Amino acid sequence: MESGLPLPTWLCLCWALRLAAGGAPPNLLLMLMDDMGWGDLGAFGEPSEETPNLDQMAAEGMLFPNFYTANPLCSPSRAALLTGRLPIRNGFYTTNAHARNAYTPQEIVGGIPDSELLLPELLKKAGYVNKIIGKWHLGHRPQFHPLKHGFDEWFGSPNCHFGPYNNKDFPNLPVYRDQEMIGRYYEDFKIDLKTGEANLTQIYLKEALDFINRQQASQQPFFLYWAIDATHAPVYASKDFLGTSQRGLYGDAVREIDDSIGKILKHLQKLGISKSTFVFFTSDNGAALISAPKQGGSNGPFLCGKQTTFEGGMREPAIAWWPGRIPAGQVNHQLGSVMDLFTTSLLLAGLHPPDDRQIDGIDLLPAVLQGKLIDRPIFYYRGNEMMAVRVGLYKAHYWTWSNSWEEYSKGIDFCPGQNISGVTTHTQEEHTLLPLLFHLGRDPGEKYPVRFASPEYEAVMKRISPIVDQHKATLVPGEPQLNICDRAVMNWAPPGCEKLGKCLKPPTSNPTKCFWPH
Repeated sequence: MESGLPLPTWLCLCWALRLAAGGAPPNLLLMLMDDMGWGDLGAFGEPSEETPNLDQMAAEGMLFPNFYTANPLCSPSRAALLTGRLPIRNGFYTTNAHARNAYTPQEIVGGIPDSELLLPELLKKAGYVNKIIGKWHLGHRPQFHPLKHGFDEWFGSPNCHFGPYNNKDFPNLPVYRDQEMIGRYYEDFKIDLKTGEANLTQIYLKEALDFINRQQASQQPFFLYWAIDATHAPVYASKDFLGTSQRGLYGDAVREIDDSIGKILKHLQKLGISKSTFVFFTSDNGAALISAPKQGGSNGPFLCGKQTTFEGGMREPAIAWWPGRIPAGQVNHQLGSVMDLFTTSLLLAGLHPPDDRQIDGIDLLPAVLQGKLIDRPIFYYRGNEMMAVRVGLYKAHYWTWSNSWEEYSKGIDFCPGQNISGVTTHTQEEHTLLPLLFHLGRDPGEKYPVRFASPEYEAVMKRISPIVDQHKATLVPGEPQLNICDRAVMNWAPPGCEKLGKCLKPPTSNPTKCFWPH
């Protein structure tokens, strides 16, 4: 595993932080947004000035303009965050077709394997109490649920809030409290598709505040994973926020999230635990431009969006906040990844990351606390294929593909208004012998490839090629979890449905290969 400091030094640094925080490990609060783009916050240049609390969080903390997800789609990126490992390693990918994004819809048979060690499982060794609020998305069958993988509490759903369904062909999705469902979306937890009204963000806010109160009273360190999904289509906001944004319904959802985050941070301060709580805000992937402008966000100056391995699909907004520990008002240019949150959180808890497997997340503490930049690559994966790599300010594409001509002809466009000849391709184009190279400093939109015949190209590829060769030579893929689908495993009769009278009869089992068009 990479680190910016020798092992004894960063372990000493970690324990010094614990002593500075009163001898106890800090609380950990990871806020993961759903499909929120790099360009959605005022701190990143969004001009409507509708995220005052997140902008204040950035002013009091540290902004990361070069922070990445591990996959341009929800489930694999969440699996990567909680395992510290690329989806190709933890099994959250498919081999049904080349370079296909895959996730965990209701029909999926697989989920997070027992062999993977998740962040909450490891944090329990240091006495943490762990809660997830919101979307899990690592498998909806009971053996894959959060409480089977280290979380002590759960309020939310195993899937995204699609629907409403008729409960005959597709069941409406369950909402869980801990191990049992307490209702279903659209039936018991309303989402009005015509107006966009839903009270879910307010419920998720209350769940967070209640949990923080209880843990403060018990004097136990906590890990809160606040994985809300209001900015994923169908976008929703509560009544008080509807119609309040200059950016339509999507902006209303962002404004409500911003307000909720402000209340959470103020609550930490009110309880006197802000200086003993490490907070990190980011998103699972880039804005879904296919849903924009009414149901999707902005990726700022970057190319394309969700589903693609261009910058718009994988570069995320990111803010770290820890008053009295992280210097205020800083911009950190470290190349970061959601997988780093796994490693960094463990070190803050005084724990060592597992040494029996490859961990892709690095320790961000030297960068965050000492301003040291750690030289590391960022790998861009789409399913079972490494599509691109970033080293320093350069990004080399080994494959390009936005989506197929067939899907594009149906109106599915992940790069609306951004057609770049030879770059945003509708057939899978291989560039392994002569990668497309971009300098992201002078060309963040990936519009102007560095000329193949230039000395710059030759010099940069001499640096990048060995990194890619080593990565591929040592890569051991995990067993793919997203290959098999079966309508019989959908949310027909989740645990707890008997008590509510909400059990549904499943169809006959018929396992088939999942079809992943993108």
